Amino acid sequence: MSKPTPEVYEQGKGMDAHNQAMREIRSRKEASYDPHEPTRVWLDEDNTPDGVKKSLTIILNTGGCRWARAGGCTMCGYVAESVDGGSVPHDALMDQIDVCLEHEADNADELADLIKIYTSGSFLDEREVGAESRRAIADTFADRERMVVESLPDFVDREKIGDFARHGLDTDVAIGLETATDRVRHDCVNKYFDFADFEAACAEAAAADSESDAAAGIKAYLLLKPPFLTESESVEDMISSVERCAAVEGCHTVSMNPCNVQRYTMVDELYFNDGYRPPWLWSVTHVLEETADVDAIVVSDPVGHGSDRGPHNCGDCDDRVQKAIKDFDLRQDPAVFEQVSCECELTWETVRDRERSFNQPLTR
Repeated sequence: MSKPTPEVYEQGKGMDAHNQAMREIRSRKEASYDPHEPTRVWLDEDNTPDGVKKSLTIILNTGGCRWARAGGCTMCGYVAESVDGGSVPHDALMDQIDVCLEHEADNADELADLIKIYTSGSFLDEREVGAESRRAIADTFADRERMVVESLPDFVDREKIGDFARHGLDTDVAIGLETATDRVRHDCVNKYFDFADFEAACAEAAAADSESDAAAGIKAYLLLKPPFLTESESVEDMISSVERCAAVEGCHTVSMNPCNVQRYTMVDELYFNDGYRPPWLWSVTHVLEETADVDAIVVSDPVGHGSDRGPHNCGDCDDRVQKAIKDFDLRQDPAVFEQVSCECELTWETVRDRERSFNQPLTR
């Protein structure tokens, strides 16, 4: 990857000393990536405002998140997978789309109704994905039903959403809000924007929705257990954050992502110095149960579940709990969690009760 550098846009946002440390950590990554190949592509199914849909998820290989190149979020290592040079030309991006369509043709019985496109940054940032590429991608998937694209709130506006809506595509913008608590987002995640910026992005999506026959909305991504919070503090923050997001007009889905330990991040440094443990899967189920009645779809996808570097319990029950979480995502019925139990719940409850900032993690 190319050496991350702070640019004018990023200077003065977040903690400058933190960003300097993060740039040093990220600069250790020396691998390079083919700009004509997507980072990842897979088939799945997702819950949407229109029901469960078969989905094609695409992670485009771009120049990477501009905030991450300035130093960026404490837990996010995705910029380490970005291409050298900081940008990818239009033709190369469309080659990546072709690879993804070939994957779908080879592995799916029918076309996915839902297309989800991520860049490990901001799809709507025209330095990552130019206007020409954005419109060409919208043209490519004009025969589908729904699009999800990823962006920081800065780049969300009704005109960009309109590139998809003019095809009749229902469009959701996924925003990595991480938490509704500004202090936690600034100090624990090192993300520069405020909850008010998220609300403004939701207003832009709502405006796009009102101006088109196609639907538009926001999908909020939250982070369960950023560094420096105890298990109990992180659970309380997530419950509050889900409730606050669900109350914002234009936000119809909240996806709670339990933190995992990615390479070339501050969380990685803390983990190897016994200063961080990923969240318990019981914390995920607890938040989902406590927020099951909010006016939004609430889901979670614990990446790396059951591993030391991912959200985990004792090891014996991890797969069963993960299956219950997946069932909840599709059914939105907290009763699924009544079917799973384990002796390690007592340990989790003890951790929530006794863990403090100065002695965390209380268990591994």
